[in-house]
Amino acid sequence: MRIETYGQQIEVTPALREYVEEKLQRLGRHFEQSLEVRVQLGLRKPSHHAAADLVVPGKTLHADADGENMYAAIDLLADKLDRLILKHKEKQQDHHAPRVVSDAL
Repeated sequence: MRIETYGQQIEVTPALREYVEEKLQRLGRHFEQSLEVRVQLGLRKPSHHAAADLVVPGKTLHADADGENMYAAIDLLADKLDRLILKHKEKQQDHHAPRVVSDAL
């Protein structure tokens, strides 16, 4: 999994970078293929803002979150991305599921 973290009008400290990587590592359990994530951290007064674009096979997923501090925003972002991936996988599985034809008629 490749995670690129950058800041908009703030400096991304090594501690923030490590926290983002730690929180987003769990997303890799959903896919065998390598994932690419771009995370943008910034300030939207009075809250902190985190946004991410996650490239999965066949689609790019986007999520953003606001929190009272940057760590809370990153936690919310990780949860949202996790839900988006699960939703994407369910759609993929339902789309390719074989149809059952009943012989009752």
